[in-house]
Amino acid sequence: MRYLGSKVKLLSSIEKVIKENNVEGETFADLFAGTGCVGDFFKDKYQVISNDFLFYSYVINRAKLKNESIPKFSGFRKRYKSDVFEWLNTQKYNPDDSYFFYLNYTPVGNRMFFTEANGIKIDGIRQKIEELRNEKIIGEEEYYYLIASMMESITKVSNISGTYEAFLKFWDSRAEKEFELQPLEMNKTGLYADNMIFNEDTNKLVREIKGDIAYIDPPYTVTQYVSAYHIFETLAKYDSPAIKGVGGKRGRGDRNSLYAQRTKAKLIFEDLFRQIQFKHILISYSNQGLVPIEELCELASHFAVDGIVKINHYDYREYQNHRSSNKRNGENLNEVIIYFEKDLQINKSPINYSGSKDILVPEIMKTLPSNVDVFVDVMGGAFNVGANITALNRVVYNEMNPFVYELVSWIVNTPKEELIRTIEQKIEQFGMDKADETAYKRLREAYNANQNPLELFVLHMYSFQNMIRFNGSHKFNTPIGVAGYSDDMKQRILAFKVKAPNFELINDDYVNMDWAGYPPNTVFYFDPPYYITSAAYNDGKRGMKGWGLNEEVELLSTLKRIDELGHKFILSNVIRHKEKEHTLLMEWVKENSYRVLDAGVSGWRYAKSEVLILNY
Repeated sequence: MRYLGSKVKLLSSIEKVIKENNVEGETFADLFAGTGCVGDFFKDKYQVISNDFLFYSYVINRAKLKNESIPKFSGFRKRYKSDVFEWLNTQKYNPDDSYFFYLNYTPVGNRMFFTEANGIKIDGIRQKIEELRNEKIIGEEEYYYLIASMMESITKVSNISGTYEAFLKFWDSRAEKEFELQPLEMNKTGLYADNMIFNEDTNKLVREIKGDIAYIDPPYTVTQYVSAYHIFETLAKYDSPAIKGVGGKRGRGDRNSLYAQRTKAKLIFEDLFRQIQFKHILISYSNQGLVPIEELCELASHFAVDGIVKINHYDYREYQNHRSSNKRNGENLNEVIIYFEKDLQINKSPINYSGSKDILVPEIMKTLPSNVDVFVDVMGGAFNVGANITALNRVVYNEMNPFVYELVSWIVNTPKEELIRTIEQKIEQFGMDKADETAYKRLREAYNANQNPLELFVLHMYSFQNMIRFNGSHKFNTPIGVAGYSDDMKQRILAFKVKAPNFELINDDYVNMDWAGYPPNTVFYFDPPYYITSAAYNDGKRGMKGWGLNEEVELLSTLKRIDELGHKFILSNVIRHKEKEHTLLMEWVKENSYRVLDAGVSGWRYAKSEVLILNY
């Protein structure tokens, strides 16, 4: 099939990149599938996940990926004692008011995409296929295979130079041939039953699926495929749409690709890279694409393991449609395949702190907007959220509790080897062991005398439920527990890092922050003490600010102020817990038309069903 951007000639190159980078896995996602040549090529090696937000592509990929070979059409053969292709090609078709292609895309409709005879046959066969499906003479996969076969077959009699944005003003010899429905060509496979085919917006879909290898082949130019192949879409849906213009194009609806818009292409790539949940990422792109290759690779490096991005160049024949510019500045088209391994790791903070959101980080990440230059973890606690967010510029951590702030500052600013060495030396110095109360109390007394983050960290590992609790005089008073230092904790210390290129640490009450001083594309994340729950850190008995009704009202007022400034916020909270209901929060959300999303359950001992509240 002639198709703009087809990767038929690059299939061996894609396979080569996979082999050169020792990529292993069982699932392969073709996320901008088009005519499905990539998924069709790899379906004998992987379970294929195919997606394209145009319906005609869904039809083609379903035909190629859900059939092991050309369907048997057993039900049809039993009924008609004939081959379905021969039967459809030899039926007599009489046009009427329902013959959409004949009435709109032939000279009858003042357009020359097809001859009148071919227009009649296209409509007739398409309607017969629909009848066979409705009468259950053919099954669903047989149905999609026939429609896909029609799409490939009409290209052989289409009176066009490349795409369906315009027709030729004279009859090409190819167009004057009689239309004949022929079987869709595809590879054979034994894995077809496990393949999955989607018809979704890729950036939304990647928030819900995961796997090993993802191949990304988005539009490179301003050409919108919904316009370039509008006839495919209409043939697939056969919905007699309202059409307009010389080309008889159907309305685009919500099928405009942001990857084909100059002002949005890079932003939507950022969102894709941030949200994609596949380990190995391959991207086909061009040196004449809307996003310069250097910028695309730099963007990818923010999300790659150790920032490593590899690029492979291939000479490729250039395609130009009727809107293509001839001003190439002497630069030939160069196709590239970019590869990187996605950093999928959620690094749990070494600090076991009440209310930490390490379990909910993946759900929080899914809610992020397309562009995040600055992420502010306003009530940062153990820094589980902010440290794992890839903001392109910086992450800001704020924590009012000075002891927790000092712990975080010490951990992120001290070399890992030094952290491990000093922690293990302190454990040895005091003879710390699980449930050894004498050693624990001796360290607790030493800490309360000088209060340094090293001793506090060791204390909290051995304390009851790892609590960090102080009395009204700011003396650590948590009793001993049954836990302690372990290999798991050592690995958490070594793995923990801030993923953003820069970070800033602040120790202040959040009400003192200068919201207006933050740049556009800043996201503020709030994880306050929960008004309808209780915990040691918000009871107001520790010599620090507690959390009651006044503080809750103050928080909601602050969030409203941030909204009015045009910034985005995410609020973690609970609306219902045990017998309590947060009516104040519910009324505030309704009044301001904010979004409420289920975030899952946090806390193993005192589980809470959490929500995320967003103003975007």
